[in-house]
Amino acid sequence: MKKVYSLSLIMVLALSVILAACGNKSDNASGGSTSGSKGSSDVKVGMVTDVGGVNDKSFNQSAWEALEKVQSAGGANVKYLQSKSDQDYIPNLNQFVKDGYSLTWGIGFNLADAIKTVAGQNPDAKLAIIDSVVDAPNVKSVTFSENEGSFLVGVVAGKMTKTNKIGFVGGEKSPLIQRFEAGFQAGIKAVNPKAEFIANYAGAFDKPDVGKAAAATMYNEGVDIIFHAAGATGTGVFNEAASRKKSGQQVWVIGVDKDQSLEFGDEVTLTSMIKRVDTAVEKVSQEVIDGTFKGGTETLGLKDDGVGIAETSSKNVPADVLKLVDEYKAKIVAGEVKVPDTVK
Repeated sequence: MKKVYSLSLIMVLALSVILAACGNKSDNASGGSTSGSKGSSDVKVGMVTDVGGVNDKSFNQSAWEALEKVQSAGGANVKYLQSKSDQDYIPNLNQFVKDGYSLTWGIGFNLADAIKTVAGQNPDAKLAIIDSVVDAPNVKSVTFSENEGSFLVGVVAGKMTKTNKIGFVGGEKSPLIQRFEAGFQAGIKAVNPKAEFIANYAGAFDKPDVGKAAAATMYNEGVDIIFHAAGATGTGVFNEAASRKKSGQQVWVIGVDKDQSLEFGDEVTLTSMIKRVDTAVEKVSQEVIDGTFKGGTETLGLKDDGVGIAETSSKNVPADVLKLVDEYKAKIVAGEVKVPDTVK
């Protein structure tokens, strides 16, 4: 009986170890994954986020919402993997490729090197990236004319500032984020050349506390409108503005990438510079579904409706200012106004 009991105990322990190991396989080292209810399609589309996370209220969230829309239409089954650091980029991308995904997205310019590496090692895989150009036949690169959309919200800020001090909070200092700054500053100067402009870079896209501190410093210096291009770090800018609004201080934030008034409210969001990451992700994913996917580069600007300002802007921006915005938009599309894309 002792031998039977011992053998049974060993088998139970062994089974427990196996079950535990199986459970651990579903825990991604990169910090989480998810997928919605399965669609009817055999097409699978994966998305790897930057460190800002899928719930950054901005860039990554727009991309994920686009994929959820594709899935809801029955076009594909979708899933994301969240990166905690740049060390997760290649493992996350490789996981989708090795699992036979029809398309793997890298969201953000920081994933460019990882996309290039994985694409080179897997020439039959299809990959796509937002905000960077990867020169490979199996990669679709989508970039935007952020400077053009930022020019328009610069016009709004320049006309609506009461203190004549306007701020910009960026995430990581890079040519991409500086395109936001360059266009924003040019828009301000076009309508209010006497306005003082202050820029601050947080150095990260996932640090709301740093964004809050940067905003506090600017508001303390008399800035009354801040445009952020900082991903989840920008959440801190909104939090600081909301706190000051409650105490009676009249300050504003200009959102980025999506209509951030839907997340943070009209009381604090003056307008938002829309960057149609969602449209780009949906479009390219649909190309895979339709069998028309091709590598290459596509840049979306005002003429493509790839950038612009939020439709809800009329809640806080007067009609005469919006009319001026439309006039500048028409001039930019016609080539009459050239918007700088570098900070000078």
